[in-house]
Amino acid sequence: MINKLIEEIQKKNAPVVVGLDPMLSYIPEHITKKAYGEYGETLEGAAEAVWQYNKGIVDAVYDLIPAVKPQIAMYEQFGIEGLQAFKKTVDYCKEKGLVVIGDIKRGDIGTTSAAYATGHLGKVQVGDNKYSLFDEDFVTVNPYLGTDGIKPFIDVCKEEKKGIFVLVKTSNKSSGEFQDRLIDGRPLYEIVGEHVAKWGEEHMGNDYSYVGAVVGATYPEMGKVLRKIMPKSFILVPGYGAQGGKAEDLKPYFNEDGLGAIVNSSRGIIAAYKQEKYSSFGSENYADASRQAVIDMIEDINGAVGR
Repeated sequence: MINKLIEEIQKKNAPVVVGLDPMLSYIPEHITKKAYGEYGETLEGAAEAVWQYNKGIVDAVYDLIPAVKPQIAMYEQFGIEGLQAFKKTVDYCKEKGLVVIGDIKRGDIGTTSAAYATGHLGKVQVGDNKYSLFDEDFVTVNPYLGTDGIKPFIDVCKEEKKGIFVLVKTSNKSSGEFQDRLIDGRPLYEIVGEHVAKWGEEHMGNDYSYVGAVVGATYPEMGKVLRKIMPKSFILVPGYGAQGGKAEDLKPYFNEDGLGAIVNSSRGIIAAYKQEKYSSFGSENYADASRQAVIDMIEDINGAVGR
């Protein structure tokens, strides 16, 4: 799947991923009104609004982008109905030819980690039958529990030709409380990065590993160091736009081949119509605003990194 991701990035000349992180406050009234009219102001109604909102955005941008990144918490908050909307979103994106990165940030050990990997990337055995469940192409994984938490994911990824992105240096302000701590004189995120590179040697695509890393756009100097530590790992870069990351800061995340990184924007794309820059589209044309925001993001990033 890392090979497909790279192919799509090259074909569309777009090293970007759209984060499908819906909040009810983002969804235009005409969508929620219709969903509530059918299902009431219920969890089912909220989930239907989320699904229709996502579908509109995907229809508007799928030809421009290689991948999407739905954040599962935004769906879990609506319970089983929300998870059904998550699954419908994943399936629809794959029908459109998009690579799906499930932002689930799971991390445990042993059979528990294996169960997470099976549920999101693999197949579960029920008697003589096997079933794919959420069926994302990649997922994000928390490495805090060490190799015991990562290996079960890699095992499933090898079977399914899928991948993971390991949290290395996250974009949030308090990430340094743990990630920047010095261990034998070196920051912890560097040590995690070395492990990512080592884990990645076990599961390689043509040129890049199926084991990638999450490194925030808000810390470009750290990104520069980590790019050298993990030369064969793709970097998923959150924090662009709404969190303060700028396109000109992203060049160190890419390798000389112009590959090696994919930059995420979530609310900057899916709620673009709420920004002054795109307000002329109006809420009825929210998806058209998202499309224009994607076009602008691609141009911004490609111009800054010299693609």
